[in-house]
Amino acid sequence: MKKIRAIISGGGTGGHIFPAVSIAGELMEANPENEILFVGAEGRMEMEKVPAAGYKIVGLPVAGLQRKFTLSNLALPFKVLKSVRMAGKIIDRFKPDIAIGVGGYASAPLLWCACRKGIPTLIQEQNGFAGLTNKILGKKADRICVAYDGMEKFFPAGKIVKTGNPIRKDIVPATAAMKADAIGCYSLDPDRKHLFIVGGSLGSGTLNRSVQEWIKAGCPGGEDIELLWQCGKYYKPSVDAFMEEARAKGLGGETLRYIHWFDFIKRMDLAYAAADAVVSRSGASSVSELAAEHKAVIFVPSPNVAENHQTHNAMALVRKNAAMIVPDAEAPQRLMEEACGLLGDKEKIAGFEKNIATFARPDAAKKIVEEIYRLV
Repeated sequence: MKKIRAIISGGGTGGHIFPAVSIAGELMEANPENEILFVGAEGRMEMEKVPAAGYKIVGLPVAGLQRKFTLSNLALPFKVLKSVRMAGKIIDRFKPDIAIGVGGYASAPLLWCACRKGIPTLIQEQNGFAGLTNKILGKKADRICVAYDGMEKFFPAGKIVKTGNPIRKDIVPATAAMKADAIGCYSLDPDRKHLFIVGGSLGSGTLNRSVQEWIKAGCPGGEDIELLWQCGKYYKPSVDAFMEEARAKGLGGETLRYIHWFDFIKRMDLAYAAADAVVSRSGASSVSELAAEHKAVIFVPSPNVAENHQTHNAMALVRKNAAMIVPDAEAPQRLMEEACGLLGDKEKIAGFEKNIATFARPDAAKKIVEEIYRLV
């Protein structure tokens, strides 16, 4: 394919960053001479994760609007104006053939400027309920790649292409050999049932509390269960302290020995491979990866997201009997009871695995790159 220059903008969370990096990787596979520049928000996760993936990134001072009044909201218009001016200069210097937005407020100034300058633009909307930034940008964008049906209520129908969400290439259904590698990697007991608890790239206070309440209650139903638990970097010190106290008080009984917690799990492919079932938030990337892995999952949608989009994501699967859902407010009381029950029901697990597989789109990044080349 011909050489192109592409700017990819957006970020803020792993749910935006990982799809963006997947698209970049597919572009480089299409032509190793392609040139890619990322544009993100200063101080956010993308400023660390994108360079770690081998790509150059430029930060804008743009920030999001806080839901409650804060002094930082007063500075927002000035940050937006400065970001728009900077975005225009970045475009003039880099001279992209296309601008790609993956969501998050960092994509707004860059794509707005690209549209004004007549540069082809493509939006990748990961969620089943479009975010405000993408809804605004979608009116001017040339193409909108989506993962869910019914997105015509947010975007012009003629611009929509259903591609699915890009995921990491190592996220595939686990073979017996992969599961054995995973068991060895995390020093798990092969005779136990394995539950993977993951609260997104930053961890989840609700999921952590749910596990802690279960331990305080003596780990009911956990006699033959082993936990792999990503608690998050921010929460790790408090979880460490809790687990130390639990050991001292003898909480959780024998099961406590089979609870393994980490601030961040780098080898998600192995964590998924080890798991007989998963408890997860329902960000778009998590949903797409779990579908690609054909995993039985209980979703606990985060209530702290715009337009409650995680609930929309999860319900798309729940309605097809492809997953379970436990509301965030109910999780500390009943999540682990539901998880233990699921692990004991092989027939239910098999049904979820079969149904969630129909949502898998392993070639999403390739389809998006095909649309990029059509526009260019």
